[in-house]
Parts: sequence; C-alpha cells; structure tokens
Amino acid sequence: MGATVDWLRTTTPGLLVLCGLAIAVLLIAIIKVKLEPFVALLLTGLLLALAAGLPVSQIVGTPLKAGESLLETGFGGILGHIAVIIGLGTVLGAILERSGGADVLTDKLLKTFGEKGAPVAMGLLGLIFGIPVFFDIGIFVLAPLVYVAAKRGGRSLVLYAMPMLAGLSMTHAFLPPHPGPVALGGLLGVSLGWLIVMGFVCGIPGFLAAGIVWGTWIGKRVQVDVPAEFLPLEPPGAGTGDGADGAIGADSVGGSGGTAVLTKSPPSVALIGSIIAIPLVLILGATFGYQLLDKDSALLQVLTFFGTPAVALLITVLVAFYLLGIRRGSTVQELSTITAESLKPVGMVLLVVGAGAFFGKVISATGIGTALADTMSAAGLPVIVLSYLISCGLRIAQGSATVAIVTTGGIVAPLVTEQGYSQMSIALIAMAIAAGSIIASHVNDGGFWIISKYFNMTVKQTLQTWTVLETILSVVSFAVAAVLFAVVS
Repeated sequence: MGATVDWLRTTTPGLLVLCGLAIAVLLIAIIKVKLEPFVALLLTGLLLALAAGLPVSQIVGTPLKAGESLLETGFGGILGHIAVIIGLGTVLGAILERSGGADVLTDKLLKTFGEKGAPVAMGLLGLIFGIPVFFDIGIFVLAPLVYVAAKRGGRSLVLYAMPMLAGLSMTHAFLPPHPGPVALGGLLGVSLGWLIVMGFVCGIPGFLAAGIVWGTWIGKRVQVDVPAEFLPLEPPGAGTGDGADGAIGADSVGGSGGTAVLTKSPPSVALIGSIIAIPLVLILGATFGYQLLDKDSALLQVLTFFGTPAVALLITVLVAFYLLGIRRGSTVQELSTITAESLKPVGMVLLVVGAGAFFGKVISATGIGTALADTMSAAGLPVIVLSYLISCGLRIAQGSATVAIVTTGGIVAPLVTEQGYSQMSIALIAMAIAAGSIIASHVNDGGFWIISKYFNMTVKQTLQTWTVLETILSVVSFAVAAVLFAVVS
C-alpha cells in the first residue's frame, strides 16, 4: 500500500493517474451527484491535495495564519483579478440593455442589410451586443428581436437565430469582460489587451464559418415557425423606417416586464457603439503603449492607468450612467436599482471561478504540471493542442464552459510558465482553451435548453443546429489559434 501511495505522489505516471482520478471525481460529482460546480471543485481540490500528500498547513494554513495557503491564494488571487471586471462588465451590459440599445442596433442593421441580409444583421447584432452582455442575458434580450425579424422575413426562425447565437457565443467565449477570458488572463498571466486582440483574430473566422455560412445553410433546411405567442407587441409605427418610431421597440424586450428601458426615446446607434468601444480602446491603448513607449514615459503611465481593465470599465460605466441615464431623465436611484439587480447572478459565477482557480493551484502544487510537461515532451504534443483537448473533454463531459476553462487553465498554467512563452503565444493558448470550452453543446449544457425553448426547437433540431454551430465555432477558432501559435512560437 505504501509503495502504491509513493508511486502516485512521486512518479510522473503516478501523478498523471492522480490528476485523472481527480478530474473523474469532479465530473462524477457534477454530472451524477448533481453537486454545484463550486462545491464540487472545492471538494475535489481538497481531496486531491490530501491524496498528493501536501502538508495541511500548505493546503489551508494554520489557525493563526491562512493568508498564504493554497485555499486562500487560489481563491483570492483570481478573484482579485476578475471580480471587479466581471461586476463592472455586468453593470455596463444592464445599462446598455435597458436603455433600448439592442433595439436601435437591430433596426439600424436591418435597414442597412435589407430583407435578404437580415441573417447577417442578426449575426452582427449578436457580435456587437455580446461584447458587454453575458450570453444568456443576450438571448433573453435579443430573442424577441429575432422573432420579429423572422416574422417579417417569412422564413425559418433558425435562419435568423443561428447567426445571432454565433455572435453571442463568440464574444462570450473569447472576449473580456466575460468570465472565461478574464479568468484565463489571471490563470495564465496574460494581459486582457492581448486577449482582446487574439479573441477577435481567432473568433471572427469561427463566427463567420459557424454563424454566417453554417447558419445560412442549415437555416434553409430546418424549418421552425415563429409561434404567435413568441411575438412581442410592437409599438405604433414599428417597421415603418421613420426614425425612432421605426425601431422594433424597447417595450418588446422579452423577460423584462416593461422595465428594460430607462427612457422612452431610444439612444442613437453611434452613442451605443461609442460606449461599447470605450473600454476596448483604453485597454488596447495600454497594451500597445507598453510595447511601443519608453517604460519611464509619462504618456505610458497615463495609458496604463486608464487602460487598466477595472479603471477602463469604471469610466465606461460612469459614462453610460450619464449619457444613457441621467442626461435622458433617469435618477441616480433608478440606476442604482438596475445595478443591484444586474449583480445578483454574478456571485455564483465568481465562486465557480474561484474554486476552479483553487483546484488549479492544487494541481500546480502537486507537481502534476511538470509531469504533464515531461509527458508532452516525450510525446511531442504541443501545449496548445493539449490545452484544447483537455478543455474539449471537460466541456463535453460536464457541460459548463466556465468549469472547463478554469480547470484547464489551472492544469496547463505551470506548462506555460515553464516554457517562457510571449504574451501573444500565451493569449493564443488561452484562445485554444476558450475554443475547447464551447465545443458540442448538448443536453448537459443549460444553454442548450435555453436555446431549445427560446427558439421553438425540438431536441433533435437543437442538436442539428446549435450543437453543430458550437462545434464549428470551436474547431475553426482553434485552427486559427494553432496556426498562429506555430508561426509565432
């Protein structure tokens, strides 16, 4: 017995077996036992640490001092990096939603692309609005607008829904301030600026292949009608094309109970686009300023301060509060209510990410990362391929993209550190993990059932459309990341 324990704790094959057993326990706890991912990750991390023989003082600290323990540094390290960003990003998305921004964007895109180009318009709507808005919230907000577009076009709901869903999924998987990319920034030590750049570079080809090419093809072959009860009530003059009266209508946003709009008059498209662009410009300014300017430059200090993600998003939220709220007649109390409501779902997301980071910290402390590096070197398997395959396996097995991301990030983080990759290369590894985390959405994924319900599809139709879309988005985006990684690394 003692020899077996020593083998598990000290040899490369033993450590790999230990890691595999830990992941199996994690998946069983989530899939079979139905534990919340937060509880399952925390429990599995503690069990793995004990099984690997780590000292209790290293795992949880002592009664007098726990600040340097794996438990606290695992949670605190990642949450200190992402909590403010995710919170501010959520508030920004809520303000943009409730100002009627989705409506004016939809109306403008439909007018620009016309009836034949409506599916492309829906895809761009998902892509643009998905930057500041969480995936499921984006569906709740944009679904009624897709219903109207499909009804007006007289074609299958699938033709209009798939491009929009591809846009939402791409931004959610690859771009900050969404939880997955932000968590990867902390786990792998890569700046959000590089994640934004590589997110667009890798994600846009996947979006085009999955949302536009596949969405158009499958939308003509799977016929789904828009039930009358799905259609929102349109305000007078909807669809007439006469300025604000031609908008699909802020009051039509489903699931918001008439509280989705801060004011009666919708904001302009230029205003919504400008607000969405503010954090991206500030963060990218700091990232590239650091590459191009002298390290003692006063300008670099300014760019760094305003381009820090938390500061950039805070500025954007304040701008949105004023331009979309106060200047248009809303009170500070109304804005505070919206802020409080939008932050309610964030707690569980943060707990899952924190527990996943702890799990990864334990894996790193056991030396499994070094064992994996040795195994990869012997097998000739590139780290970017390993990252993608682990993420795919976790996603398919347990359904949660966030769990797949934080678990994979924790496993491969030591490999990334040891290899000394550039920021661009690490960002591409992060994109591979993100791509793997969305592959093959099926019945164990909550998003699968949301889409089936909101777009009137049977399970078979959802598998034919949405599951294939996510797989195409995953594979194409990973392929772009892998090719670029081979070139730059």
